[in-house]
Amino acid sequence: MSYAAAIDQLNAMVPELYPPPGEPRRKFSLNEIRLLLAALGDPHLRFPCVLIAGTNGKGSTAATLASILTASGCRTGLYTSPHLERANERIRLDRAEIADDAFAALYFRVHDAAQQLVLDGWLARLPSYFEILTAQALLYFAEAAVDIAVLEVGMGGRLDATNIVDPLLSVITDISLDHTEWLGSTIAAITREKAGILRPGGTMIALPQHPEANQVLGEVAAALGVRGVSAAQFVPSIGVSPVAPYGIEALGATVQVDSPLRGAHQHRNIALAVAAAVELADRHGFPVTPAGLAEGIRLTRWPGRLERIGKDGVEWIFDVAHNPAGAWALCAGLSGVLRDGESRTLIFGCLRDKPVLEMAKILFPIFAQVIVAPIHTVRTAPLEDLLAAAAATGTPALAADSVSQALQLALTRSAQRAQGGVIVVSGSVYLVGEARSLLLADRGRQP
Repeated sequence: MSYAAAIDQLNAMVPELYPPPGEPRRKFSLNEIRLLLAALGDPHLRFPCVLIAGTNGKGSTAATLASILTASGCRTGLYTSPHLERANERIRLDRAEIADDAFAALYFRVHDAAQQLVLDGWLARLPSYFEILTAQALLYFAEAAVDIAVLEVGMGGRLDATNIVDPLLSVITDISLDHTEWLGSTIAAITREKAGILRPGGTMIALPQHPEANQVLGEVAAALGVRGVSAAQFVPSIGVSPVAPYGIEALGATVQVDSPLRGAHQHRNIALAVAAAVELADRHGFPVTPAGLAEGIRLTRWPGRLERIGKDGVEWIFDVAHNPAGAWALCAGLSGVLRDGESRTLIFGCLRDKPVLEMAKILFPIFAQVIVAPIHTVRTAPLEDLLAAAAATGTPALAADSVSQALQLALTRSAQRAQGGVIVVSGSVYLVGEARSLLLADRGRQP
């Protein structure tokens, strides 16, 4: 079967978190992924891994750690979610996305195994989109004989499909309110779900963060006998430029940190990745060196995070600030970019389960104009809600019929107001992925 057929079948599974009206929501458990992986020969037991959970920054942390391990000579798998443009982005081996033919072959193997489990009565229905892709990734890494895999939790932790593995390390990034209808309405409740990736007698890599999160992580770690490792020693001093290189002491040497990931918030994510890499070297014998740390950090690629692309005299900035914490991080990252007197336009769209008004109050006032755009998903926030949020902040706004039209409107208005300017695209990974794809296609996909 073809790659196109595999993608079509996968996409048909997509509303799993928010099904159409009248259909029940999926109940999460690890039973489905456990049965599916058993039918595939338990590939997740054939390689060591690191599991990363959190609300913000877990993808950046995972990408940086995987890049460090690759630069250190390890055959490294990386599994992340969601993707910007193509599902293949989620499954990588030594920085390369899984090829279309390999993706299709794995998809149909996993799908056929799942279908047989349904026919035999072991499963009530086919696994979800995320469970299928997780099984594909684990099977791919096992058959590629990776030295280690870095796995990003999809949502939560305790019942996430990735939590089927037994990680060498559990990394916890910054936790804030998100997916509250699934994970709980407080930082403490959400943290408890994310702490589900900790193992008895295991190791947790973390940083001091919200007091409620700190307390819960401490309680769970103590109850399980988890050894806590703080990444604080790898966070640069306050006042270090969010874009300039800086030095840290690691593995007995001074390591130059020169990451393409911009923003002061990335200092914390990089610190977590470094702490995990050092732990893997010191405690588990992985061949990570100071040179590997520096090269891996420098070669990290994680698009859509304060990513800057110049075109036609306009600076485009793409950032997947999909919740209030992400919006605050974006504002901080833009502080040295947005200049007085320059045209400032925000293209914004988000999912209906997000706190639209709260995000608008954080982001919209720093822009001269906002263009709201629809997203190609059943979960998109209505344009009327986005316009109402803009009105509540007193920010001029208009609605586009599509992401493509939003890009053109932003360009036109930027040209009318000033020579050049800055156009920021943010609010949802779906919006950023589509807009970025359109812009890069228009400019011949130059790096």
